[in-house]
Amino acid sequence: MFSTKALFAVFVAVVGTEVVSGAAVCMSLFSMSSINTLIVLTLQLAPATITACSGTLNPPNGCVTIPVVSDECMNLTGGLSFLNKEISNVVVPDGFVCSFFADFGCLGEQNIDEVVLTGGNWDMSDVPGIASTVNFNDLTSSFTCSPI
Repeated sequence: MFSTKALFAVFVAVVGTEVVSGAAVCMSLFSMSSINTLIVLTLQLAPATITACSGTLNPPNGCVTIPVVSDECMNLTGGLSFLNKEISNVVVPDGFVCSFFADFGCLGEQNIDEVVLTGGNWDMSDVPGIASTVNFNDLTSSFTCSPI
């Protein structure tokens, strides 16, 4: 299919379409030949997910995989309420930045009620703050993620 991000970016630029993580996209292109044959490409992207654990990542303990909906606030309520104020470890997908908030509604002050993490495995008791590392263990009530 596409071997590099650059080739994919050129494809998107030529077609003039945005692709959202997790979406199945069907694009139509006409070949440059005199026959103008219709070529249909179907692109299936795996959904981006975040892994949140109330215990450890390895071995997994109290972990759940949550689909990332870009720029949408995810409150830890309903089926995720067992994680409210209980997240100890997270895996943020590569190419994403996620903000974790101490309050519902994705509201807070950075480095006080909010931490911002990029792709990787994170122990919430030792995450980067503005001046130094901070302990955000068992503080998260909501989060939001977006592609970088």
